[in-house]
Amino acid sequence: MSASAALKSAEPALEPHPVEIIEGALESGLLLLCDHASNAVPPDLGDLGLPESEFRRHIAYDIGAAAVTRSLARRLNAPAILTQFSRLVIDPNRGRDDPTLVMRLSDGAVVPGNAKVDEAEIQRRIGRFYDPYDAAISTAIHRAMAAGHPPAIVTVHSYTAVWRGWPRPWHVGILWDADERYAKPLLEGLMAESGLVVGDNEPYDGALAGDTVDRHATIRGLANALIEIRQDLIASDEGAEEWAERFARLLKPLSEKADLRKPTIFGTRTRERLRQL
Repeated sequence: MSASAALKSAEPALEPHPVEIIEGALESGLLLLCDHASNAVPPDLGDLGLPESEFRRHIAYDIGAAAVTRSLARRLNAPAILTQFSRLVIDPNRGRDDPTLVMRLSDGAVVPGNAKVDEAEIQRRIGRFYDPYDAAISTAIHRAMAAGHPPAIVTVHSYTAVWRGWPRPWHVGILWDADERYAKPLLEGLMAESGLVVGDNEPYDGALAGDTVDRHATIRGLANALIEIRQDLIASDEGAEEWAERFARLLKPLSEKADLRKPTIFGTRTRERLRQL
């Protein structure tokens, strides 16, 4: 072991980073999650070598997603769990072995504080940030299932209006993998509203092995959907409330259908795995 590695291994472990937990009724049939709620970096990691302006961009967090999540939790009396660290520290919506778990380059911005991050530091960040968020989600799911109310897992994200010079046409997208129980009616409900351009697995694909939905909902066969809202539509408080009201209206009748939330046989199968059967 090198001297630097020995020094790092001798460093005391830092306390697990807290997560934001909003209490709600287990009978609501929902568990709301916000993976990229915050742009905060703890003082010991400094600014990761980035100017303050970069932390106002999507590379640091999902703009407006936390406000939508909190409003949805209030409107539906549903429990919610939100991160309190920037995705630039570590991305909890990635699998543990995903090469983008700790981003060294994000949307054209080099992240100096991550450039030389080694495996030991990645494991420290997993233990300090990723694992506490994961544990909070698992605890909430176990509580709901033990009470006889298996929850649908709904995660809230936002995305940029323009990506690499290309204007994205969608106002909102619903991402899903093999389980369409929540995705399909949400898509139908959104498409029925005037003036909305709705993406089905846009602007991203919902079949991402190891992401939050995969490791918490799909693996347990729980109904789920990942909501993606264009960030300019929810950057203001008014916009966030408008979209929270819209999704509360669409989610409430779904969450009241207990049969819809029963664990299924989907297990850990993604659409790609299903194609191979």
